[in-house]
Amino acid sequence: MHIRQPVFATCLAFLLAVTTAHATADYGGQGPKGKLVTEGLLGSVGATIGPDAALYVAEGAVGQIRRVDLGNGSTSVFASGLPVQIIPLGGVIDVAFHGHTAYALVSLIGDALLGATGTDGIYRIEPDGSYTIIADLGTYSKNNPPPPGFDYFLENGVQFAIESVDDGFLVSDGHLNRVLHVTLGGDIRVVEQFGNIAPAGLIEHDNVIYMAEVGPVPHDAATGRIEAFSWFEPRVVAAGVPMIVDVAAGHRGRLFALSQGDFGGGAPGDPALPNTGRLLEVRRDGTFQVLAEGINLPSALNVLGPHAVVVTLTGEVWRFPLPNRGPRY
Repeated sequence: MHIRQPVFATCLAFLLAVTTAHATADYGGQGPKGKLVTEGLLGSVGATIGPDAALYVAEGAVGQIRRVDLGNGSTSVFASGLPVQIIPLGGVIDVAFHGHTAYALVSLIGDALLGATGTDGIYRIEPDGSYTIIADLGTYSKNNPPPPGFDYFLENGVQFAIESVDDGFLVSDGHLNRVLHVTLGGDIRVVEQFGNIAPAGLIEHDNVIYMAEVGPVPHDAATGRIEAFSWFEPRVVAAGVPMIVDVAAGHRGRLFALSQGDFGGGAPGDPALPNTGRLLEVRRDGTFQVLAEGINLPSALNVLGPHAVVVTLTGEVWRFPLPNRGPRY
């Protein structure tokens, strides 16, 4: 079967590569050095900064969300009993807060092709630790497929990242190549339908949506991009580094990105070469400035004050100091 080279294939290979030996504790051949905050997370892909300034990481392998104190590195289980991945990807794959309420994004547990019968969607975490499904994204995707001629094989799609916005959430789908908007009441609509770009992490900043693109095989630098859209047509704001998996906004209009690394060739969906990930800042001229490199299989990026917080597929959390001044986007 021909696969449209979605994020699904790429991230599956990422997670199969988590046994890769960890890099040393001194990431960054250029720019700021990183500090290991904690390790041992299980099936970590997406993460967010909570209202208490702690990091909340989705652990798909065990169906839980783990809270990480970024000051002392201590961890605790914030929510458990969520759907567990049935292949080495999915289950609870990302997390977002709307106010003080946490929401989990669950993916790849409901598609018939995988023999799955669960619900791919957004799960609200209740105060007692239970959850309520507020949006069935898998059924919506199956009932609202991409345009005719679009090449895909998982009807439910592969929901990859969730971002909180004023009236709900934005969700990227790396297989159906689109972004959804979901209200707090569960209404779903397609915001943008793309071609073969493999969208990954996204963020809304100053009423503009910025989206990371892994790009199709061979994942070259030209297709590792940040794209922006809102009331205007989508446009590329930066390109030139392969396999961009996440994007984050900092103070004073600064925009940062995370590259999973250099693609080593091989079969579609193979991971980047070990220890080739990069922390980047977006320049106004559409290029990237490398702030740190040599990161091993990074998957999620958040910015908290003067630091970038990076989660890796090897189950580590790293903190990188950001330069005081940079090329504001």
